[in-house]
Amino acid sequence: MTVASRTVDAFLGGAFEAVQPAGGGHRSGLEAILLAAAVPSAFSGDVVDLGAGAGVAGFAIACRCPAARVTLVDRDPEALACAAEGLARPANAAFAGRVSIVSADVAAPEADRAAAGLGRESADLVVMNPPFRNAGAGTASPELARRAAHVLDADAPDVWVRTATATLRSGGRLVAIYRADGFAELLAALAGRFGDRTVLPVHPREGEPALRVIVAARKGSRGPDRLLQGFMLHGEEGGAYLPPAEQILRAGAALADVHPAWRGTL
Repeated sequence: MTVASRTVDAFLGGAFEAVQPAGGGHRSGLEAILLAAAVPSAFSGDVVDLGAGAGVAGFAIACRCPAARVTLVDRDPEALACAAEGLARPANAAFAGRVSIVSADVAAPEADRAAAGLGRESADLVVMNPPFRNAGAGTASPELARRAAHVLDADAPDVWVRTATATLRSGGRLVAIYRADGFAELLAALAGRFGDRTVLPVHPREGEPALRVIVAARKGSRGPDRLLQGFMLHGEEGGAYLPPAEQILRAGAALADVHPAWRGTL
């Protein structure tokens, strides 16, 4: 369904809807739902979704976690307009009252973020899907909004982690999804700020290298790192999702429900 230059897209088997740019802007899908699935359904507390875009990951968390309060943070006016329009959809009425929107730049000074409504130590959990391609790597999308969503300077993970650190309460958790070939730079950004770091590789299929990693960490912890058994999306042939991935994408299952290695992470 297309409304003007936006589409209304159903997720989790129709459990919620998101309004997204029809073209030219960043559109969320698999990564946002995997990020949200990393949060257990029983989670209770304040969640901040940094770089939330149209709100797909934050909506999915609010939909799946009845005791979660979610704040969507983005700097793009079009993305925020889509998020606001999405919140007004009747399909999202059950959780809309627990979701708020903040217009702020992740890279802005802390005082500016606070003035916009993103307070220091205001969250129990921060989730984020940072731009995943280094500037100069490959060809950037010609559309400015899409380029901004996918290309960052080399120190960008540190910028995002620094903001997450300021936003989290002591002992709060961070969950990020990031490209697998660059996760070392994310871990480097976490060093000295977060411990108890858990890395889950996400593979297209058995025998193929991971393309993404889901990383969880606790602010201020000195706990050890863990590298978990990978999560497979597809079978050996074809594009169909394996049952665990299908349960996450279509039925709103938590990652821990279908992938035992993730249990106890959050």
